[in-house]
Amino acid sequence: MPDREKPPRAVAAARGADGLLRCPWPGADPLYLAYHDEEWGVPEYDDQAMFEKLVLDGFQAGLSWITILRKRPAFRKAFDGFDPKKIARWSEKKKDALMQDAGIVRNRAKIEATVALARITLDLKEKGGLARHLWSFVDGRPVQNARRSMAEMQAESEVSRAIAKDLRERGGNFVGPTIIYAFMQATGMVNDHLVDCCRHEACRALAREFKP
Repeated sequence: MPDREKPPRAVAAARGADGLLRCPWPGADPLYLAYHDEEWGVPEYDDQAMFEKLVLDGFQAGLSWITILRKRPAFRKAFDGFDPKKIARWSEKKKDALMQDAGIVRNRAKIEATVALARITLDLKEKGGLARHLWSFVDGRPVQNARRSMAEMQAESEVSRAIAKDLRERGGNFVGPTIIYAFMQATGMVNDHLVDCCRHEACRALAREFKP
């Protein structure tokens, strides 16, 4: 039998079973919908939460975000609650143990990158903190986009390229412009909910100045 043609990818806001219009990418998956409705695009100003999302976005490289989302509880347990102080002190024995943990994504390079990011986070703590540093790239305010279709979505931006360069110069890895742009979307540094999505205005209303 010939391969069936895949249905076209949804690009416009889609109406859910509850009648609300949303970005189409969560589909009908309850976990994905909760993430879209409660986290994605909400401005995040906490250092440890920013560190966690930066690490997880790095682990997403080559995988789907829903895969990481389903493994997040296991990551939090294995990664000491994403406490950068503990992670910065990981021993080789700890890293070896993580490589045997089927609950997470087992990738030695990404585990080493997590340690490097923990050290960067601790270094920045003495200079105002990770969140304050990253938000300084957008002058402390979320970038408010007005996209009407997923076709208008970009994979990276001038700002994500600048942040990627900064983190790489500090010793970071798995922090390329595309990963950083996804991180910016997730942490509300940029509001990329489609304008017809019920969360667009909600996230806009949550925005506040975070002085660099």
